[in-house]
Amino acid sequence: MGRKEPTATCLLLLPTEMNIVVRGTNWIGDAIMTIPALRELRRIFPDAGIVLHTRSWAESIFRDAVFIDEIVTFEKAGSPFKNVSVQSRVLSEFGFDLAVLLPNSFESALTASLARIPRRIGYNKDLRGLLLTDPLPVPEWKEKRHEVYYYINLIAEIEKRFLGTDSVLHSELDSRLEISEERKANARKMLSEAGVDTSRKTIALGVGSANSRAKRWGTENYAALNDRFQAELDANVVLIGSKDEADVSNEVFEFARIKPIILTGKTDMAEAAAILSVIDMLVANDMGLAHLAPAVGTQTAVIFGPTNPVTTRPFSANATVIRKDVECSPCMLRDCPIDHRCMTRISVADVFNICEETLAVDQNEK
Repeated sequence: MGRKEPTATCLLLLPTEMNIVVRGTNWIGDAIMTIPALRELRRIFPDAGIVLHTRSWAESIFRDAVFIDEIVTFEKAGSPFKNVSVQSRVLSEFGFDLAVLLPNSFESALTASLARIPRRIGYNKDLRGLLLTDPLPVPEWKEKRHEVYYYINLIAEIEKRFLGTDSVLHSELDSRLEISEERKANARKMLSEAGVDTSRKTIALGVGSANSRAKRWGTENYAALNDRFQAELDANVVLIGSKDEADVSNEVFEFARIKPIILTGKTDMAEAAAILSVIDMLVANDMGLAHLAPAVGTQTAVIFGPTNPVTTRPFSANATVIRKDVECSPCMLRDCPIDHRCMTRISVADVFNICEETLAVDQNEK
């Protein structure tokens, strides 16, 4: 069932012992990394009304999620003060008992405070401690453990303060994201209409990375990988990503001897999520889709260079990290000031062999 922007009336009609609003994060990868925390929040408050307050694009990701009840979307427009004023008025209509602030921003805390939500819990960052009823110190292990645990720690504190228990810290974390059968059927139709032979394996390539050129494996590498997938595995290859990544996809297309199908910029986020859920594999740079694909159940090979897989790799058994251990990585830079060795030392053969083996194992398990 798809999500619609709720009204105060629809929330108050929910059979609930507590009304909770969760402020969502601002990037695709971060949003996916909050799934285990959202699932744990639902588990410890099974009868609560849980509303996700998030940017409009995230509705496309979470619309089939079983662990939230409704989504309230917003877009930032105009001055920050105007955004806070508008969103605080929206939230004040719902009668929330608790606000869970996943991002660290001052703006999210101010919005919840002006909405007069009685309990507001989040990390004490960006000088927002006085706006929170329950400010939490940033864990000392923040830069040493996966980002998923940063969000889980918030839910564990909520459990401790509201219920006096500590089961969250001992739970097996679940990063799965549901996609409805209707959306999957529409995705298969979209692929077929684009020229994909659905009787063969389909591999998607995420060749861009909107916020960092240093994260990108070379376009000539992706073109050569495409050629090997099509020639040696008899697979369909589709290029996928946002409109901002169209130029990079076009470069891969031009370098390729056997032309892939370009879907980059031709799908919205909901369609991309559904497409990823029905294909056999995604190979991508460290980007949002590399988190989304394993969450919807698809084998994913993600190529890491300047970023840190310990803290930000896809949190899923469906994901395989491909990287080279070089002395300057992770540097977290958006542009490499030297020779980009963290990426150039990863060969097409390295990636192809790992993907071929993963596909074979996945096929045997099916």
